[in-house]
Amino acid sequence: MDLPPLLQLVESAQYLITQIEKHPDYQKLDYQPDLTIGDAQSALLYLKCELEDNQQLSVVFESAD
Repeated sequence: MDLPPLLQLVESAQYLITQIEKHPDYQKLDYQPDLTIGDAQSALLYLKCELEDNQQLSVVFESAD
């Protein structure tokens, strides 16, 4: 099974979470979980930064060879 690149999945998840947060049905909810949409967005941002850093390191190491 071919999977899309992880960075692409993270970016898709970021978009979906933003759409959920903006959705009127979500906004109507009296929903107060321990972890929030903002927490999910932060986690995905940290993951994206880590992936981008690793990609940059890979390019540096490949060009050094």
